[in-house]
Amino acid sequence: MTVRLSRIQLALFFILLCPVNIIGLWWAVGSPLVMDPNSICRKAKRLAGKQAELCQTQPEIVSEVAKGARLGVRECQYQFRYRRWNCTSHNKYFGKILQQDIRETAFVYAITAAGVTHAVTQACSMGDLLQCGCEATRNRAPPKPPSSASGDGVKWEWGGCGDDVEFGYEKSKQFMDAKRRRGKSDIRTLVDLHNNEAGRLAVKLYMRTECKCHGLSGSCTLRTCWKKMPHFREVGDRLLERFNGASKVMGGNDGKTLIPVGHNIKPPDRQDLIYSDESPDFCLANRKTGSLGTRGRTCNSTAMDISGCDLLCCERGHREETLVFEENCLCRFHWCCVVQCKKCLVRKELSLCH
Repeated sequence: MTVRLSRIQLALFFILLCPVNIIGLWWAVGSPLVMDPNSICRKAKRLAGKQAELCQTQPEIVSEVAKGARLGVRECQYQFRYRRWNCTSHNKYFGKILQQDIRETAFVYAITAAGVTHAVTQACSMGDLLQCGCEATRNRAPPKPPSSASGDGVKWEWGGCGDDVEFGYEKSKQFMDAKRRRGKSDIRTLVDLHNNEAGRLAVKLYMRTECKCHGLSGSCTLRTCWKKMPHFREVGDRLLERFNGASKVMGGNDGKTLIPVGHNIKPPDRQDLIYSDESPDFCLANRKTGSLGTRGRTCNSTAMDISGCDLLCCERGHREETLVFEENCLCRFHWCCVVQCKKCLVRKELSLCH
């Protein structure tokens, strides 16, 4: 039995992806799209338990959740820009992708959960939320000095404004892990929750230590350190590696465990991405699978990787086109305060898939 996607997750995935005039349609078909956090919370009756509670009591956090969803979708589009499926924002097709349990869906779930964790945590550090702030460091062990600074006698202490990733992690978990009915055949729930967690851990487990020196005349008699989140591009890169090595699974007989498919395959750990169905090849447009196809896509005629024309165009061949356009050039700054540019014609050679 296929479990329908949670309403709130679909709401987040489609925040950026559909025009205002079809919002009502998405609500009608059970795939809610909202353009702003207030719209999410006006639909709180449709949400489960803690999600509805968060909407009603902490709407400002929902605003950061929405920002995190946008961050996740943008990163998805960057990471998949050279692939046959490029995390397209076309609403009709994106919805079909999310209704399947394929590797691409696993990445979307993970990067969105990571985006929500990152955005909420960042808002805490910036002082945008009353419910949180900088990370409490009183009970933390003193930082370990880097190898380059070991033995130099510099004192260390926690200070500054560290990122409270635990708060962001918990809010992402509360909002993304919608309550679902678990049954013996509820593989989809287990897979989705696993990938959500993998996304959050891609932020939480890779915090970095930043430090600042204090002392007279530029000396470093005391070093104050704090924890910062990884840059979100690093999170996307790490999750793309997990996507490339994603594990296919099937449900165990107890309905609570997932078993890797294939012999001599180690069970996936908490950071791995998992899926249960094979992906379509995405070569041709197909509304049923959510594929837009690759016809007309720009490819690299000299590359041998996934961006190359042979792979991206699915061996259908490609054509060369010359694009001529104007752009600003030879810009000069004139005191004060004007920048004047000339217009130059630029000629660009493009390779487009048949």
